[in-house]
Amino acid sequence: MLIELNGISKVYVRGTEEVHALRSVDLAIDANEYVALMGPSGSGKSTLMNILGCLDSPTDGTYRLAGADVSRMNANELAEVRNSRVGFIFQTFNLLPRASALQNVELPLIYNGQRRKVRRARAIQALERVGLADRMTHRPAELSGGQCQRVAIARALANGPSLLLADEPTGNLDSSTGEEIMVLFDALHDEGNTVLLVTHDPVIALQAKRLIRIHDGRIASDEKLA
Repeated sequence: MLIELNGISKVYVRGTEEVHALRSVDLAIDANEYVALMGPSGSGKSTLMNILGCLDSPTDGTYRLAGADVSRMNANELAEVRNSRVGFIFQTFNLLPRASALQNVELPLIYNGQRRKVRRARAIQALERVGLADRMTHRPAELSGGQCQRVAIARALANGPSLLLADEPTGNLDSSTGEEIMVLFDALHDEGNTVLLVTHDPVIALQAKRLIRIHDGRIASDEKLA
């Protein structure tokens, strides 16, 4: 089991008010699953993603990632898990504008303490994997939106993570380019990667193998897809 959530709750305190973003969520995801997470604004899906990605900690409950209880880790330990076990892909790409595609992909490897020769080889391999072997020296402004998202995916793959977390990865792309990115996610899943995709688009969600809907901080439905 890659992901095990037991009784996960998250409460935010805003002034004198308590906001219950998640309410006793139980969830299990195996390695190499392809899961889509859907829910309306304010449903708790972003909070759930932040906890799964070790960007936030639950108020109550237990979260085990690859057998490690990350729900009890401190900030430094969580940062180490994020860098070594989780690959993030965002709607806005989050690339450094003055850095080349290759330098952007190298960043998590630098944070992970990899030697220059090793990180350069891994970054090149990741960019080749997403079809950007001929764009490695280009900066984001010299790339299309789809190419920028491919750089972001290569960066997420660079450290060989246990989990790929994609937050609205086609949200800033036209429909044709979005379809190309989804084909790439299919291929990454077929290669053995575990993919969790957060989206509001039902067409995108139905390309996954499992669909989880969240509402009012609880899992409203969890179904296998063909």
